[in-house]
Amino acid sequence: MRPRKIPLRKCVACQQMMAKKELIRVVRTPDEAVLIDLTGKKAGRGAYLCGKVACFKLAKKSKALDRALKHAVGSEIYDQLEQDFIAVEDTFNANKDEMDDEDEA
Repeated sequence: MRPRKIPLRKCVACQQMMAKKELIRVVRTPDEAVLIDLTGKKAGRGAYLCGKVACFKLAKKSKALDRALKHAVGSEIYDQLEQDFIAVEDTFNANKDEMDDEDEA
C-alpha cells in the first residue's frame, strides 16, 4: 500500500515549507473579515503561519498577510489577530502534539 501524500504549505513569514496540519491558517472570508481558522475549512482566501509568535510578528512587520490575502489588513486587525494568535497558540500546539502521538501509534 502506498503511503498517504501529506499536503505541504509555506509559512508566509519565514517561508518554511511544512505539513498543513503544523500551520495556522489565517483566512479572508468573502465578506472581507480576516480571522484565524483552526479547522482549515472556512471559505475564503487563506494564508498560513507557523505556530510561533515570532513568525506572526515578522508577518506583521513585512505585511506578508496583506500580500498573501490580496487585501489590505489594517493595524487594528493585526492587533486583534495578534491577541487571537497568542490565545490560540497553546491550543494549536496541544492539538499538534496529539496528532503526532496518533501518527506514531
